[in-house]
Amino acid sequence: MNRYSRTAAVAGALVAGALVCPATPVAARDDGGLWGAATIAPGREGIVEVVGVGEVFEGAVLTLTAPLGARVTGTPLDASGYRGSVAAGGRSATYTVTGAAAGRDRVFPFVLAVPADAVPGTRLRDCSLRFTDARGVPRAVGRCAVTVGLAGPVLRRPLSGVPLSARPKISGTAHPGAKVTVRDKDDREACRTTAAPDGTWACTPGAAFPAGANRLQAVAALNGVSAISEQVDIVVAPAGEDQ
Repeated sequence: MNRYSRTAAVAGALVAGALVCPATPVAARDDGGLWGAATIAPGREGIVEVVGVGEVFEGAVLTLTAPLGARVTGTPLDASGYRGSVAAGGRSATYTVTGAAAGRDRVFPFVLAVPADAVPGTRLRDCSLRFTDARGVPRAVGRCAVTVGLAGPVLRRPLSGVPLSARPKISGTAHPGAKVTVRDKDDREACRTTAAPDGTWACTPGAAFPAGANRLQAVAALNGVSAISEQVDIVVAPAGEDQ
């Protein structure tokens, strides 16, 4: 598996809320300019996929300048005729057309890292794109939108496979200050709370769970962005049985 495949797999986990927020493919802008976007959780990496280049030719260069506070960590395009390079410190990165590159409207992936202290929901400034010919003459310019996402919350209790009471204590971790809502298999709200400054949270269902199998999942939200946890299968013991 090449690095692009591994990074894409991480992005998929982001969508599930387990690791980071995803970077998804974006359509070209109506004005024909270069464009790319990603939502990346603090302390994580994500992929900005740049579109709008159109026709490519030998010696042409596509440059992404990272937004303030972020850095480029990789140029994982796996295709002949292109050479990726990351500048020292990750302030920018380029793809250079080195030969007969096939196809038009190719998507160019850049891997960006967002600092751990970035505030979820904020838009990082000054992410720019530039496409020049072999002589350095600009052929297209554009921008990229990098939004700080939210790492997925974690459900630590209850444990899967352990018989529970009808109103078990539910706890886990999330980004400090995030609003956490726990839902069951029927998407009913079990309880809600706010993550403490150390990232821990706990709540107890207001209504009793019915006996039998159930499934819990936590949703965290902060400043307009959200993420979900992995699902946890639970079993609620019949009333009167010891837990």
